[in-house]
Amino acid sequence: MSSLNTASPLPLYHQLAELLHGRIQAGEYPPGARIPSEPELARTFGIGRPTVRQATDVLIRRHCLERRRGSGTFVVVPPKQVDLLSLAGTMASFEKTGLDARTTIVQRARRVQVPEDPENPFAGRNAWSLVRLSRIAGTPVLLESLWLDPEHFPGLHKISLAGRSLSQLARDHFHLIAETADQNFRVALPDEAQRALLEVPPSAGLLLVKRRIHFPHARDAVFAELHCRTDQLVFSQTLGGPRND
Repeated sequence: MSSLNTASPLPLYHQLAELLHGRIQAGEYPPGARIPSEPELARTFGIGRPTVRQATDVLIRRHCLERRRGSGTFVVVPPKQVDLLSLAGTMASFEKTGLDARTTIVQRARRVQVPEDPENPFAGRNAWSLVRLSRIAGTPVLLESLWLDPEHFPGLHKISLAGRSLSQLARDHFHLIAETADQNFRVALPDEAQRALLEVPPSAGLLLVKRRIHFPHARDAVFAELHCRTDQLVFSQTLGGPRND
């Protein structure tokens, strides 16, 4: 569609919104590009500026466009997606997406008595505990609290974990390869320490993922709580369908 149909029951603003969206999808207006101004679009399609404004409002609500005061209306640059929830681990997920994530250890691995928590499989027992923070371009995006089974990860406190993939560490040092995981998701408000590390305000809701990782002959060997800043990244999950081969 390159013009608007005044005889159509579909409102003109809706037609224009679909036309502009099609051009965005086709790459005519690539991410970050400025679309024609409201007066330009009004002249091109022979409609009033209020109708153009309605059309761009539709695409702004769809998060396809954004208005910048004094500059115009631009195609939204989609945030990077990280398949954070795969068994490959967070470091591998960042690398696959091409993101230069820098991960630092906030709390080194130490053996602790885990307090009562119905969701933590180590509650009431000893476990290795560590915390690490991942940043992209200096902005904190992910805070991971991890608990690991001392029986299956002996001597963990002697191994440097900075910038290392936990899945690779499990494979190379402990000959463990994750086979399944149980995960649940919710929106949570961070506590004061988490807010300080992630540099978010008290009212900021974070994606909280709680994950139990299972290895052959070692169920629940790792438990993780992941606090994710969704204002910086889209955290996704790839689901496999049935295979025919």
